[in-house]
Amino acid sequence: MPGALTEKLPAGLAFEMAYVEGGTFHMGGGDEEAYYDEHPVHEVKLDSFYIGRYPVVQALWAAVMEEDASVPAENHEHPVEMVSWEDAQAFIQKLNEVTGRTYRLPTEAEWEYAARGGQKGKGGIYSGSNDPDEVAWYVRNSDGEEKSVGKKKPNELGLFGMSGNVLEWCHDWYSGSYYEECQKQGVVENPQGPAEGVFRVLRGGSWYLEARKCRNSYRHYDPPGSRFTDMGFRLAMSFVG
Repeated sequence: MPGALTEKLPAGLAFEMAYVEGGTFHMGGGDEEAYYDEHPVHEVKLDSFYIGRYPVVQALWAAVMEEDASVPAENHEHPVEMVSWEDAQAFIQKLNEVTGRTYRLPTEAEWEYAARGGQKGKGGIYSGSNDPDEVAWYVRNSDGEEKSVGKKKPNELGLFGMSGNVLEWCHDWYSGSYYEECQKQGVVENPQGPAEGVFRVLRGGSWYLEARKCRNSYRHYDPPGSRFTDMGFRLAMSFVG
């Protein structure tokens, strides 16, 4: 099985991508706290892929985007925030020019599968636990601000912060009825979301939100141009064996 991938950049920075072995899982919320758009639970089959061990941090963002304003040292390992879906695409385009790779945002299905721990998942409500305080910075423990990455327990794939800290943009357009359409198809392979829409999907909850909205299956959405202090993103890349 392929291992993790470490990307080294000219600026002396590096970031890690975890390998996620493909498989089939039940996507959506089956618990009593699930919102309407987390239903129905449906079966999804995914190919293998890579996903960032952490959300993109401010130091990495500043280096790739060549921003003049220096990031305070104490914030280097904070997730980048106040970035729109469109900003994330601009970052990814520049990163791919530097690395020669094809990084992208994860699909909503890839994000949830990874948050659940992929084939190693043990069924936690949150990413790596049933206790949000073990894995997530959320409204009750965050002191009203985002935190440096890697300070909470990782999930079964070694991924940090999939629950809480910052919401993470996904590739997909949002539709509240999309899961119903998927269920009608039986097992859905590598879903990419609706063909069009008004909002893009965000996942994972944040430091600003309650624990219920940090669950693995919770779906958040906003226009792709939105920027808020609890919005960030995580990289993904298809695995080509």
